[in-house]
Amino acid sequence: MAEAKALQRAEELREAIVFHEHRYYVLNSPLISDGQFDRLVDELHRIEQRFPELVTPDSPTQRVSGEPAERFQKVEHPAPILSLDKATSREDLVAWLARISKLLPEETPALSYTVEPKFDGLTVVLHYRDGLFELGATRGDGRVGEDITTNLRTIPTLPLRIPVDPDGPPAPSYLVVRGEVLILLDDFAALNKRLLSSEKPAFANPRNAAAGSLRQLDSRITAQRPLRLYVYSIVTTGGPLPTTQHEALNYLTTLGFPVAGEFAVFGDLEQVADYCESMVEGRNALPYEADGIVVKLDDLATSAALGAVGGRPRGAVAFKFPAQEAITTLLDVEFSVGRTGVITPTALLDPVPIAGVTVSRASLHNFDAINERDIRIGDRVVVKRAGDVIPYVSGPILDARDGDEVEIVAPTHCPSCGEPVVHPEGETAIYCTNVACPAQLVQKLTYFAGVMEIEGIGERTAIQLVDQDLIHAPVDLYTLTKDNLMELEGFAEKKADNLLAAIAASKAQPFDRVLASLGIRGVGGTVAATLTAAFPSLEALESAPPEAIASVEGLGPITARTIVDWFARPRHQAIVDKLRSAGLNLASAQEPASVQGADPFAGLTFVITGTLSRPRNELKRWITSRGGKVTGSVSTRTDYLVAGENAGSKLTRAQELSVPILSEDDLLQLAGTSG
Repeated sequence: MAEAKALQRAEELREAIVFHEHRYYVLNSPLISDGQFDRLVDELHRIEQRFPELVTPDSPTQRVSGEPAERFQKVEHPAPILSLDKATSREDLVAWLARISKLLPEETPALSYTVEPKFDGLTVVLHYRDGLFELGATRGDGRVGEDITTNLRTIPTLPLRIPVDPDGPPAPSYLVVRGEVLILLDDFAALNKRLLSSEKPAFANPRNAAAGSLRQLDSRITAQRPLRLYVYSIVTTGGPLPTTQHEALNYLTTLGFPVAGEFAVFGDLEQVADYCESMVEGRNALPYEADGIVVKLDDLATSAALGAVGGRPRGAVAFKFPAQEAITTLLDVEFSVGRTGVITPTALLDPVPIAGVTVSRASLHNFDAINERDIRIGDRVVVKRAGDVIPYVSGPILDARDGDEVEIVAPTHCPSCGEPVVHPEGETAIYCTNVACPAQLVQKLTYFAGVMEIEGIGERTAIQLVDQDLIHAPVDLYTLTKDNLMELEGFAEKKADNLLAAIAASKAQPFDRVLASLGIRGVGGTVAATLTAAFPSLEALESAPPEAIASVEGLGPITARTIVDWFARPRHQAIVDKLRSAGLNLASAQEPASVQGADPFAGLTFVITGTLSRPRNELKRWITSRGGKVTGSVSTRTDYLVAGENAGSKLTRAQELSVPILSEDDLLQLAGTSG
């Protein structure tokens, strides 16, 4: 076959395959048999193997490719990917409308609402440029996610090019959409059956299976899982935006995106509430797991004008389904110690399936709840899953008792360190106040590592570090040596080097993350960001009176007093001194890039790949501090690829697109600096 004829036939085959994939996976209405479809794919494979120069990025044959990745790269979202406030009743929906109505101008037209299923899967953010799928990421913390583009390409319902129908509307120059990846219930049952027949462990529920599949470093494994994509909103676009949510869903459908058929538009909130209540029972008829209904103002301009509060948009709310429940026997109670010293009771249960998950452990909340509900060891108890995720014991079945049940007694001493516990007046929790408690320190260490993005410190490593007396506070991580780590079981030279590099890279984390990592009660990521905006340095915050802290919007006197008390303790002052000595960022103000060369990378987009002399996160911050942008995948918009050793598929892609390739030395020269 001549190349010109092969090109024409390949284009015909790609168009036919995409058409039939859409009919089969999205519309559930195939026009040809599986055998006929396979023959089309096989023919395209043969042509592309003979003429590799004809392979295009959006070819259906490119859904699975490449060697396993070493790790996932971070991706900054173009707009915040927010979570939703929740409602659990008709009254909650009415209260939501009352709240937002106070903020609407008098001339606002009558409101209407879209209702959509709240999928129980993994949220993803998809980028398309000039109609071509360019990048896909997890939601992450709402600001930054992980690049899982290669894995997402394996999902047959994800269009690699839009519009899928050549006669559809033209694709905008740039489009970012939000969706959910999940596994249909029937597909999940078949997947588990296949795993069990191969003597492999089955997945607990469809959500875990979907999330685990998307986080595989080898996309060939992801391709073996029956993943589905549903898209439900436009994050940003380079073209005109539909004016209503239901128009946006219809527009996404015309582009070829799979959109849940279970969405509707209502003109008043009473109809919305009726629909939500009807779906409490109707949820079991859905082909996938859903844990509620998302209610949105249909008019997108009105919704945008309302803005967000506490990281949640005012113009939408999630009506959560009641937790599903089961009855089983409470066999025993286990006491664990958290990072703040709170001792938490956990029920050990006779395993029971609830909403697709086998539950053997469940929360008992606290000791006041145990006493109020008179829950005893040996009881038949009702177990629910809050939001169908977190199981908890709601109470005992009293008339099932036979007299052998045993009361649950709160411990008088810490189950980890053996020190006496305290029960402060007016508080529900009991505490271990021993600052040297090993269990607390392990939890503080894993929390610190998570906030500071130190990869390689899970609970097992944290326990080792504490047991070997190497860590007395999380800040001691910055004094660890390679010799220290090499003494730990399971640590070889490469693992030790990687962990030390991750610890060193964490020193570049911004001030708000450092503040959040301290574990001050009530100061998580959101509060830390608020505080650092008001107090631009740790010195300013630790010297601030409680009245000044309490006056910050979103805070109050209790949190303010907690912060002041934390800084007043000598052992915490010692931790702050160690943070300073380690060289962490304890102030928001950074040296302006102009001092270092007037933004030499302004307007330039970089991709980093391969093994370099410093951690990628550190190099990324160095580039962005000089005005550049770092993305996770190579595209026609990439200005430079910074490549180290073992660069892999990104290097190949850059060569295909004629993207200039830089070494680290080249990058320094480009910036006009030596480091």
